[in-house]
Amino acid sequence: MHLGLIGGIGPASTVVYYQKLTAALRALGQPLELTLVNADANVLVKNNLADDRAAQAEVYAGLIDRLNAAGADCAVITSLGGHFCINETLPLSALPLISGVTPLDGYFVQQGIKTVGLLGTAVVMRTKLYGQLGNTAAIAPDDITSAGQTYLDMALSSTCTDAQRAYFFEQGQKLMKAGADAVVLAGTDLNLAFDGRDVGYPVIDALDIHIDLLVKLATGQADLNEHALGQTT
Repeated sequence: MHLGLIGGIGPASTVVYYQKLTAALRALGQPLELTLVNADANVLVKNNLADDRAAQAEVYAGLIDRLNAAGADCAVITSLGGHFCINETLPLSALPLISGVTPLDGYFVQQGIKTVGLLGTAVVMRTKLYGQLGNTAAIAPDDITSAGQTYLDMALSSTCTDAQRAYFFEQGQKLMKAGADAVVLAGTDLNLAFDGRDVGYPVIDALDIHIDLLVKLATGQADLNEHALGQTT
């Protein structure tokens, strides 16, 4: 299957998607068919903060048209924060979309996780992953605005300072004390902060769950019709 990725939002997460997909397919001894288009992270942030879903959906639609022309079978938004306008994008999309949010609830249930603590953009935390967790409770930091801004600062710079890393680790500890069974990195740039480090509490990178599904789709282990949010008409 030919995967179409919308990247650039932010650049660091795009690199991780590419690295992990290529490594997984190489380990399986299979080729990776992939086309990547670049979105403007600054435009996304502006539309996200203004909750201008229609404007960002139009941006995505144009990028998806390019992926479709390149022969991609599906489109992937490589940012959980970028999923804020997924419902508005669906009717405009020339390709079925593979959500990074949809697989999470099932994974949490499978792992026996009842409550997750969320770190990511303000919208992701405030809406508890866009209200798409039907079987899992979610909690967010007390100061969502500060946590969200710290995340955006890191994502847009594609670097994580020691102070930002310490802040995210501390927020994770507070979420665990508030009752979370695990802390979910619900922002795809948070790998810059955590990067596989042992922080003393369970951490789940939502990016890894999304990539696992994409690998299964790319290798025919999963059916596109079962996992796509929308189909071409």
